[in-house]
Amino acid sequence: MEIFNTKKELRAYLDTKRNHLQIGLVPTMGALHEGHLSLIEEARKQADLVVCSIFVNPTQFNDPKDLEKYPRPIENDISLLESVGCDVLFLPSVEEIYPDPQEIWHIDLGHLDKIWEGLHRPGHFQGVTQVVYKLFQIVQPQIACFGQKDFQQIMVIQKMLEVKNLPVQLVICPIVREKNGLALSSRNVRLSTEGKKKASVLSTALRAVKKDFPNKPVHELTQIGSTKIESIEGIKLEYFAICETVSLEEATVISPDKNYVAIVVAWVEGVRLIDNMLL
Repeated sequence: MEIFNTKKELRAYLDTKRNHLQIGLVPTMGALHEGHLSLIEEARKQADLVVCSIFVNPTQFNDPKDLEKYPRPIENDISLLESVGCDVLFLPSVEEIYPDPQEIWHIDLGHLDKIWEGLHRPGHFQGVTQVVYKLFQIVQPQIACFGQKDFQQIMVIQKMLEVKNLPVQLVICPIVREKNGLALSSRNVRLSTEGKKKASVLSTALRAVKKDFPNKPVHELTQIGSTKIESIEGIKLEYFAICETVSLEEATVISPDKNYVAIVVAWVEGVRLIDNMLL
């Protein structure tokens, strides 16, 4: 696996490959797990050369303590990437990505950065689009693989592609889960064994809603999901909702010509966990 720390070196290498190889990109913040590796494996199926970026992006953290706590086990990450046949790792510094610390970025995402995660983490999606746009400009991939777990983020990036008119195809890869159903996340390392066990109720609630989805009204389904989670001591529910997939507007009734997703955020042992399930 080739490892590059600068845009100049990475571009020079990729420029020798572009004419005859399809390039796939998997942007990550490191602390890799099986979910990330599944993205690399999917990218390998769809592209000739796979680039993974590891960059803990400061502009998408609205809590400095959260940024500070974010795990950075880089040696282990490199070993994992090599084990699944990743071709290139881009491992830049903050100064390399943001040479101008005063850089201003704003993109009109409509209401997508004002609801759900956008509401609870102001500025988060501006930071996400800022760094993903930079990575797309540097790598110039034909495809980019993202995990379904960050569902709203994928819709935001799709919106950015439309606004900026970028020729990148987004590939949405299924959520990888632990045996108890808990969605894999880099943040799970901060949970105790008991915390992980409690957190599995998120997927239990989502499955219950999916099972009843065709047969019950939306408000009842939302109540089923919320009640299951709130019944577990030590879990604080932030939100549980059923939304139309593209706009992420909360559903009140189900239309047969639209697709829907159940989304949930809850706190366990001081760790903020997100999950979702397509209905």
